[in-house]
Amino acid sequence: MNPRSSVRLWAVPAAAATLAVLSPLAAGPADARPADAKPARSAPRPATAAEARTDAHLTSLRDSPDRLRSFFRAMPKGGDLHNHLSGAVSTEYLIELAAQDGLCIDSTMTAVPPPCGPGTRPAADARTDRAFHDDLVRAWSMQDFPADQNGHDHFFDTFGKFGEVTWRNRGKLLSQVADESVRQNQFYLETMVSPASDGAKKLANDVGWDADLAALHRKLLAGGRLDALVAESRKEADDGDAEFRTASHCGTPQARPGCELTVRWISQVSRGSSPERVFTQMALGMRLAERDGRFVAVNLVQPEDWDSSLENYSLQMRMLKYLREVYPKAHVTLHAGELWPGLVKPEDLKFHIQEAVDVARTERVGHGVDLVHEDNWQRTARRMADRETAVEVPFTSNAQILGVKGAEHPFETYRAYGVPIVLSTDDQGISRIDITHEYQYAAKTYGLSYPELKDLARASLEYAFLPGASVWRGNPTADGYRAVPACQGERPGLPVRTRSCRALLADSPKARTEWRQEAAFATFERNAGS
Repeated sequence: MNPRSSVRLWAVPAAAATLAVLSPLAAGPADARPADAKPARSAPRPATAAEARTDAHLTSLRDSPDRLRSFFRAMPKGGDLHNHLSGAVSTEYLIELAAQDGLCIDSTMTAVPPPCGPGTRPAADARTDRAFHDDLVRAWSMQDFPADQNGHDHFFDTFGKFGEVTWRNRGKLLSQVADESVRQNQFYLETMVSPASDGAKKLANDVGWDADLAALHRKLLAGGRLDALVAESRKEADDGDAEFRTASHCGTPQARPGCELTVRWISQVSRGSSPERVFTQMALGMRLAERDGRFVAVNLVQPEDWDSSLENYSLQMRMLKYLREVYPKAHVTLHAGELWPGLVKPEDLKFHIQEAVDVARTERVGHGVDLVHEDNWQRTARRMADRETAVEVPFTSNAQILGVKGAEHPFETYRAYGVPIVLSTDDQGISRIDITHEYQYAAKTYGLSYPELKDLARASLEYAFLPGASVWRGNPTADGYRAVPACQGERPGLPVRTRSCRALLADSPKARTEWRQEAAFATFERNAGS
């Protein structure tokens, strides 16, 4: 079972959005640097009175861990844009699902189908055998992993160990993850799954490799075979949606919180596979994104440092360049730069983020940890800032997989160059964390103020692949989060007064979701310290 590709497809729950109101925001100074200038961080934007009070309250909690945790848990935190569904579920829940399904655990702590023969034992034993349960938790997550050891292999190995559980319980996994997102005061989730995985593998094997990408694409389309995979993927989504709604009791008085969460899917591409399979998964994911609004983008998964991943990296960027012309409405976000000196040869550190940005023209970069080890990295950072190519930052997994944290992490470098940043969890179940932990880590490690944290949460919706116009004008990372003219002057806690703002919110899912968060911020700031 391939790491981060053991889940097939879940369906999106019905999105629910309510109209709220928006506080007026001050604009930060525009970045007028010439293209070859060194970065100069703009002065912090002026804080509103409510933000200043909330920031003072945050400062007063620095020496009170429990109250600090409560503050960050209650704070609105936008959306999670870098999330692998199979790795996001709590390990304890995976173990319980394995027991419910009658699965067995072999000598490598891997879940396998029944019956439980020699060398295996029932997963249900974990309900009564605490030592066995705890061993499974450690095998399927980073629990108790020694801090002085490299966690790379253990982290990625977990996916294969619990993969037999995840594909059997698609809707149940989403139900738990969606509930947790809502409990964390988030409004949106983009999560990665592998649509029509077996069918895509079979089609790729049947078609074989052709270095002429246009010819290869025609072969996939021939006889309607790629469209048949699109239909299969949509059927999977329909079935998963029904399973989710049943598990979450949606539409009943017992509806769970996750029923109200807006979810969109990113199609995973197994970058370690053969070129023909990689291209087939890319084409399927992008064709699907143009035909079903539940799907928005494609992303490459599996370790970027595998030999096959390194060997085919540039080819895969060229594949995406070609397919972006064929499917211009599909979005692309890429794991790129999830590398570090000592993990790969120096020459492999020189170009991955650059090619993701310049060749594949990715709209977001996942991880981006090796930025300053690339050739001409300053140019790449400036280009990301100019194009508003956001970087998805999961602090904990960067530390667990690569050993990169604190001052070594390029978080401050991206900020200095004006690159949009969104905090994310990656695989929160495996990492044993949540998005609250990531915000709290950012605040403590980099000394961020409440207005800076608030803008990180805003960024996670601004750079989401939600359709429709934004409630923010221009480039908010460079110029500050300023409301578009249609909604200027609207105040938190009051009805939306203008017809133009009501029309924007009615027409744009992105604006509605951002609007909901602004209302939540207004409530949070009124209650902070009370």
